[in-house]
Amino acid sequence: MIPQPSPVDLIAAVSAAMLFISSPALAETPVKRAPAAEAPASHAPTPAQIDRNGLLILLRTSFSALDQANRTGNYTVLRDLAAPSFAAANNPARLGEIFANLRRDKVDLSGVLVMEPQLTVMPEITPNGLLHFAGFFPSASSRLNFEILFAPVDGQWRLFGLGAGLGSAAPVAPAPPPAPEVKKDEKKPPKP
Repeated sequence: MIPQPSPVDLIAAVSAAMLFISSPALAETPVKRAPAAEAPASHAPTPAQIDRNGLLILLRTSFSALDQANRTGNYTVLRDLAAPSFAAANNPARLGEIFANLRRDKVDLSGVLVMEPQLTVMPEITPNGLLHFAGFFPSASSRLNFEILFAPVDGQWRLFGLGAGLGSAAPVAPAPPPAPEVKKDEKKPPKP
């Protein structure tokens, strides 16, 4: 049995950079996150043995619950579907505050029910036994970035941490390399 970690506040403001798991695709776009709990790491993550359909079910049901919570302003069901430690760390009012920007901007998350996610962090089991993965749902004008954790509870994966935020769908060019430095001390060779 995996011990339930103690709750830790991992909220990132929408305007702040996401520091949950370093991922270049997610670093460009901030993600709004509900707090999760974290335990000390004992070893490196291992690939998760979960099929694509199982992964899609977990992802889509979580975002469907978040979308319904945002539409109604009632975060009780989202909280009650989650792992006990998530529920302990987040009352419905707090979840309302965490996802206020998505609600205020009337972000429609229902598209995740039919769009195919693009994973940037493949499903892995963290050292403390959590299922973790991240990615985005692409669309023409913007994309929904996500990062999600599930905890094993009574033989089922239950929501443990959720991050979501909108980002640009336009490709971002890499930064140009720095120009080579020219030393001022160097003397030019004499002209013939």
